[in-house]
Amino acid sequence: MLHIEIEPVWRFRKEGSPQAAIVMLGILNEIRQTGKLTSAATHANLSYRHVWNLIEQWSAFFGAPLVERQRGRGTTLTPFGEKLVWAGQRLEARLGPQLQNLAQELASEIKPFLHQEPSVIRVHASHGFAVSKLREMLDRRPGLGVDLRYVSNQNSLVSLAQNACDLSGVHLPRGPLREQNIRACLEWLDPREDRVISLVTREMGLMVKRGNPLQIHSLEDLVARKARFVNRDHDSGTRQVFDQLLALHNIDRADVHETQMEFTHAAVAAFVASDMADATFGVEAAARQFGLDFIQLLTEDYFFVCHRAFLETQPMQHLLDLMKGQEFQDAVSSLPGYSASRPGEISTVKDFFASMAENDCTTAPARPTAKRVSVKKTIAKTAKKKPRR
Repeated sequence: MLHIEIEPVWRFRKEGSPQAAIVMLGILNEIRQTGKLTSAATHANLSYRHVWNLIEQWSAFFGAPLVERQRGRGTTLTPFGEKLVWAGQRLEARLGPQLQNLAQELASEIKPFLHQEPSVIRVHASHGFAVSKLREMLDRRPGLGVDLRYVSNQNSLVSLAQNACDLSGVHLPRGPLREQNIRACLEWLDPREDRVISLVTREMGLMVKRGNPLQIHSLEDLVARKARFVNRDHDSGTRQVFDQLLALHNIDRADVHETQMEFTHAAVAAFVASDMADATFGVEAAARQFGLDFIQLLTEDYFFVCHRAFLETQPMQHLLDLMKGQEFQDAVSSLPGYSASRPGEISTVKDFFASMAENDCTTAPARPTAKRVSVKKTIAKTAKKKPRR
């Protein structure tokens, strides 16, 4: 299957000059991580001399050094070099999923003109690290492709209801927020024709700078410390969960000092790591990726939904085998805060959400009976009504 990658190019120009400098930020990032110019050269498949010449050219263009070499301490980035690297990581985290969506659209448009016609599974899913791992594995399987588009929780379910995708990727929080989120999901599901496929659980919470200098340990601390907070976009399922948490703790959204909005877990983490914000909310994997401290607030279940008939197709059988395989489970275990949760197990909508309600009742005994009855009534009512298509 044809794979397309779209990557940004950092081209710097000076006003009134035709000269331009194309900076390979991957080289600078490798120096930052390893402190070795030789490692950066190997990573870029270039000679040591060529890499050093490039760095000298870039420094001359900017009129400021990008690296420092100290005897016995290797090579380090200057503050200016560090700023460039962090800007690049923010851009990659912000645009990565959007560029993947654009690349997938282009691949879908040109596919009819090619002789290759592999089986393709159309996936509309909320962005997540486990889904990215699954896509990487699917891309390595000959004859089986994936058309993955990152969309919000609700939009993925709308796509499934309108037959615009084969699989919808959804995440739901455990605990006191679960009931209202189950109701929102059921608005777009047909319990008679839809099936749920278990995948993973993931830890969600606050991400703060290493060492937690503001001593933020709760949502209340965000307000009390006047922390600069970078939030997710309004359409994001994670943003919705964060707003629900604020309401649960009787915190006015206006009291949170929001400075910026970003589109992915990695993007908000990179924003904090580059010292442009003090805190954000998202998955633990993103916090660890950027060396941030993490304060766990809740656990989410991430799962897929599809129509019952699609389960019988060969592409879906291949995907289920992949989910149940050791390779995928090992990949999930390498993601901080992620855990494989019976991946590939198929349930009816009624059984899946009823099981969710039961699990929440056993972990929160304060009002188990009320919650169990409420959720079961919601599921029963949805099963009787005409599906929203």
